Amino acid sequence: MAAAVEQRVGAAAPAGYTALTVKFGERQRSAHCLLVKEHQVREGAGAAHPPRRTLFVLNVPPYCSPESLSRLFSRCGQVQAVDICDKPEPGEKKEKLTSKFFNRKTAKGFQVAYVVFRKPAGVQAAKALSGEGPLLISTESHPVKTGVSKWIASYEASVVDPEELKAEVDAYMEAYDKKIAEEEARAAEEEGVPDEEGWVKVTRKGRKPGLPRTEAANLRLLEKEKRKRARKELLNFYAWQHRETKREHIAQLRKKFEEDKQRIALMRAQRKFRPY
Repeated sequence: MAAAVEQRVGAAAPAGYTALTVKFGERQRSAHCLLVKEHQVREGAGAAHPPRRTLFVLNVPPYCSPESLSRLFSRCGQVQAVDICDKPEPGEKKEKLTSKFFNRKTAKGFQVAYVVFRKPAGVQAAKALSGEGPLLISTESHPVKTGVSKWIASYEASVVDPEELKAEVDAYMEAYDKKIAEEEARAAEEEGVPDEEGWVKVTRKGRKPGLPRTEAANLRLLEKEKRKRARKELLNFYAWQHRETKREHIAQLRKKFEEDKQRIALMRAQRKFRPY
């Protein structure tokens, strides 16, 4: 029965992939399938996942850690690095932040992995493991924690050491200040120097330098200045101006009253229900 299950799992591999049958442990009766193939990448695209030495692995279960994959494929050759991601990376791998306290992420489903070997022969040897029996992820010498023991380990790892946290924050702020100082020095060198077309870059400076204003900000500033000037003007300074303002106001009220009368008359004429 187990052999039939393993054969059926191996036959489900899509084109271009090789199916590797794995089990969590000796007591597990059902098998799991890892789909592997050689990672195809352009020459010189990046040093994180080099061509001919990287094995692309699909259908990696959440309980499988980089250490487990490294031990699983160590029989094929020396493993240089193992990188587990939520989904395949479209191109060049970005710089990964290796913080102990920040950017923590818990696996919520099946993932993909990139296994980098020291030599290209490791990739071919890993694909040849499909002819062997089920590979064990958790062994007696290297057990994978599950259940309560996993929760306890996760809780112990979540306890923050104040000294280590302070050291990491200080190192980050020191690198950030250094980066800002380099940018300011580079901007100071470029200021006043014409470019190839003869244009000179002008920056906004002062005691409180800020970002350049946008078009919307300029419009808001103009409206504010306009309202300020309107408040300063002397309205109704003369008696005849005051009388004219009252007359215009009364004329507007009479006009609105006549419009309301016409609208009410039209509504009464269109009313269908006439009880009297």
